[in-house]
Amino acid sequence: MSALDQIKNFTTVVSDTGDFESIAQYKPTDATTNPSLILAASQKPNYAKLIDDAIAYGKKIGGPIESQTESALDKLLVNFGVEILKIVPGRVSTEVDARLSFDKEATIAKAKKIIGLYKDAGVSKDRILIKIASTWEGIQAAKHLEAVEGIHCNLTLLFSFGQAVACAESKVTLISPSVGRILDWYKASTKKEYVGAEDPGVISVTKIYNYYKQHGYNTIVMGASFRSVGEIEELAGCDFLTISPNLLEELQKSNKKIERKLSPEIAKSTAEQYPKVTFDEPAFRWELNEDAMATEKLSEGIRKFAADASKLEKQLAEKLAH
Repeated sequence: MSALDQIKNFTTVVSDTGDFESIAQYKPTDATTNPSLILAASQKPNYAKLIDDAIAYGKKIGGPIESQTESALDKLLVNFGVEILKIVPGRVSTEVDARLSFDKEATIAKAKKIIGLYKDAGVSKDRILIKIASTWEGIQAAKHLEAVEGIHCNLTLLFSFGQAVACAESKVTLISPSVGRILDWYKASTKKEYVGAEDPGVISVTKIYNYYKQHGYNTIVMGASFRSVGEIEELAGCDFLTISPNLLEELQKSNKKIERKLSPEIAKSTAEQYPKVTFDEPAFRWELNEDAMATEKLSEGIRKFAADASKLEKQLAEKLAH
């Protein structure tokens, strides 16, 4: 049995890509996308029809070129999601524009618009996770979407324990704590190499997972942004793991025996039992401010996703102009 098949025995595997043609061979349950992944995939000629359809939609909506471009971008993200859902049996995550990360009401409105576009395409909201950056405003938007609109959310760009606690208290469906991005920061900051259970990203996600299980939170923990199969192996047993195609391939080709490292039972029996804590807005902002890694990686991630969304918009605007 391959390492990938072994991991699937106790973890839901999610494909992390916008290239849906690469998804089917690994048979993941779900898939996640973001503007950076969609930007990369959109450069491939075989996705031209999805872009053309988005352009046609933008022109149909009409109005100033800025409004057409925004509508076309929303439609493009949904077009990719619709195609992915033809392959995976579960859900797809579609990201709200990162430029709205500090605007609760605009995030709610954009999420509802995305869900509406999926509905128009015949896709139920139960198969969609709206992906939102884990800012205070983003978490509060997700809290509203979950409780009032019945829209499931995936809170991304999550680097700190405080972010994770606030998400659980807001009863969001799923969080995507980063593993590799945390590792990147520590390697750059300390000039040290980290392996196995000493990986700071692995330590962070393990703590969040154990805390959730110890206190009975239902929010799904989905480890994300992996740099190596070693990180994935250390988190085997986590609720979900979202994995890029190159690492899925590496796991598929490996026959290494995989040991389960995380489970609700292990979390409840481990020597490290975490007291329950809570974060209101001032406490959340202070905890984030005190964590240089989380502050820097959250800001960097928002900037990167925003920049790639802008690049996509520029491409769409040029096509709309012609």
